[in-house]
Amino acid sequence: MPATSLELINLAKRFGKLTALDDISLKVNEGEVFGYIGPNGAGKTTTIRVLLGILQATEGSAQVFGLDAWKAAVEIHRRIAYVPGDVNLWPNLTGGEVIDLFASLRGKRDKAYREKLLRDFDLDPTKKCRTYSKGNRQKVALVAAFASDADLFILDEPTSGLDPLMELVFQEHVLEQKKKGNGIFLSSHILSEVERLCDRVGIIRNGKLVETGTLTELRHLTRNTIHAETEKPVESFETFQGVHDLRTSGNAITFQVDSVELGPVLAYLTRFGLKKLDSAPPTLEDLFMLHYGTEGA
Repeated sequence: MPATSLELINLAKRFGKLTALDDISLKVNEGEVFGYIGPNGAGKTTTIRVLLGILQATEGSAQVFGLDAWKAAVEIHRRIAYVPGDVNLWPNLTGGEVIDLFASLRGKRDKAYREKLLRDFDLDPTKKCRTYSKGNRQKVALVAAFASDADLFILDEPTSGLDPLMELVFQEHVLEQKKKGNGIFLSSHILSEVERLCDRVGIIRNGKLVETGTLTELRHLTRNTIHAETEKPVESFETFQGVHDLRTSGNAITFQVDSVELGPVLAYLTRFGLKKLDSAPPTLEDLFMLHYGTEGA
């Protein structure tokens, strides 16, 4: 049984009358990537600030490595790496100097691995930070984090400003840290990124955790998309239980079906002579939109 990297138990955070977090409970184990998703203002960054010991919980507890996130913040920070979505750097230092500064704080330096990260992220470490674009500032933070030999990575929209190629490089390094047995808490709004990387996900809405689990566990809440072609026109299908958004064109039909009704629906279609059948499983975006609708778009 893997050890727990972080755990939130009935966590609440209020600012006066505003409830930013309401009864949040989740756990991230060693060697696990946990995706924490929701739109801006849902409570993702507030959760991370509690984990980092920047904010104190109003109720409940936040523990990292079994330690209280507020009381043991200094000890915890020796073992974690954090990347925010908007990185601010010292303007007169070079990117390399910033990376080396963070490495010196930990007392661990692996120059060969540092150089590999710089090549992977295509970062020129000799330039002053004031000349960097947003994407290059993110690269500095990511290189510093992955070079830190941390036991837990807390990443808050870490690929903000990166181009698609660099997003793939980031994903490769996250999976590398996972193989090393490190925990990763990834807050993101890029659903394809979360879907590729994460073992489990949690969806937060208005400060409440509305769903949590593996993608397999959560997909039963959404619908499969089916495209079928039959020898004869399908009759009386629009009233079939579990069928939604039916579109027909001759003997071709496209529709969505609730997962629990998939068997009976396919059995009914075989009566009309199936010639072709394509099925697309529900995506994380489908699940996300189930909770947010147009608000989360």
